[in-house]
Amino acid sequence: MLAKSFISGCAGVELSTQEREFFKQHRPFALILFARNIESSEQVQQLTTDFRHLVEREDAPVFIDQEGGRVQRFGPPKWPNFPAAATWGELYQLDREKAKRAAFLHAARIAVELKAMGINGNCIPCLDLPITDADPIIGRRALSAEPKAAAALGAEVMAGCLHMGVYPVMKHLPGHGRALVDSHHQLPVIDASMSQLRARDFIPFMDLSYAPFAMTAHVVLPHVDAELPATFSKKVVQEIIRKEIGFQGLLMSDDLSMNALQGTAQERACGVLAAGVDMVLHCNGDILEMHGVASSCDYLQGESLQRAERAMAALSPESASNYNHELAKEVVSEYNQFMHELGLS
Repeated sequence: MLAKSFISGCAGVELSTQEREFFKQHRPFALILFARNIESSEQVQQLTTDFRHLVEREDAPVFIDQEGGRVQRFGPPKWPNFPAAATWGELYQLDREKAKRAAFLHAARIAVELKAMGINGNCIPCLDLPITDADPIIGRRALSAEPKAAAALGAEVMAGCLHMGVYPVMKHLPGHGRALVDSHHQLPVIDASMSQLRARDFIPFMDLSYAPFAMTAHVVLPHVDAELPATFSKKVVQEIIRKEIGFQGLLMSDDLSMNALQGTAQERACGVLAAGVDMVLHCNGDILEMHGVASSCDYLQGESLQRAERAMAALSPESASNYNHELAKEVVSEYNQFMHELGLS
């Protein structure tokens, strides 16, 4: 696999000449899309095709954050409006089996739309466990505030993604639910003891440590590393995420463009890789910052390359690249019937 250790955004609905030259030269591992990149299904399909042609990998991941609720990069009137993840956690309190099926169908139904556009990665499930006085940046994005419920539903979300040929990305390790500020603007400090974190926050990630991909949180755990956020902390990455939580899949940073972090894009990318995170995520599509990130990243090698290859193997080559029309029809039909029965259609 000839790919550099970063995931890049792009600025608009089609690739500029500068972006085309950049992707051809630097060959990022993957692309990530946002609302600014989405106009129509056909347009996005062309965008993803162009990206894969430039990096010369037909199976190159293209990610998006299509969670449901307030985090939807595309929605009505062209596409469905999906419920927030917390909907399934609330249902779980009433009927566990029905909630698990709903979570599976929710992820698979979103994946139907993604696959039609050439997108084969979704940054779900959100396994953070919010507390009552936390900043609302997580809120109803979380499946549940109860560890085992979040884990059970998260497993179904991952299975639903994979069922339709989409890579899931669990987030945000080692937990963002206690954050009292929004890491898009400030750096949260998680002032909880290790015993508290072990008894609650780490549990969903431990139960789903077999996930192919995961994303870090821009938070400080002062009882592990009082100086550096998890994304930059070798102690957090190696001692907590890798050893204690046991995640051995491909670990990507959260977006380097967020204001929780200090330094230039290049310095931030270096900090991510120095901590032992496999993949730098840079989302804002700023071409100058993109060059700074790319200059800090080498081609995947060693353990990071092995993790990338294992993560990619979570899907067969056929399911990663092809759209299964019959399976899509089955998923849409069952999802619609299920939502109608729940009174959510």
